[in-house]
Amino acid sequence: MSEIQVRAARPDDHPRIRAVCDTWWGKPVVHVLPRLFLDHFHDTSLVAEEGADLVGFLVGFHSPALPEVSYVHFAAVAPEHRRTGLARDLYRRFTDAACTDGRSLVRAVTSPSNEGSIAFHRGIGFAVSGPHADHDGPGVDRVLFELRLRSV
Repeated sequence: MSEIQVRAARPDDHPRIRAVCDTWWGKPVVHVLPRLFLDHFHDTSLVAEEGADLVGFLVGFHSPALPEVSYVHFAAVAPEHRRTGLARDLYRRFTDAACTDGRSLVRAVTSPSNEGSIAFHRGIGFAVSGPHADHDGPGVDRVLFELRLRSV
């Protein structure tokens, strides 16, 4: 088995990421990751590869409207690489970059039914709140995550 390499995402990673989203999540989710995220935020997003195989990714950005906030939009790890520390490493790299960019908060959201995501975020130090009713529109509740960063 070769070593996992993590690099900044590129716009041309979008088809590879789309191809695994629904399988890795076990339900249709690819619709929440349009190409614009990698066209505009590839430099703050990460891809993990083992050889030529995609084994994880994190799509996130530093908010252009809220200078203190960075946001993780979507992250996933291949089922065979879960519980290896890869997701934690992707988040650490992202939060380190946010801190270096002068950000003081990292935020993310998930569905109240995504117990794995809630437990993961809580386990890496995020404050968890919610569910918040109608957060993303009528009947679309969300659990909110927030991680306060230490100053550089």
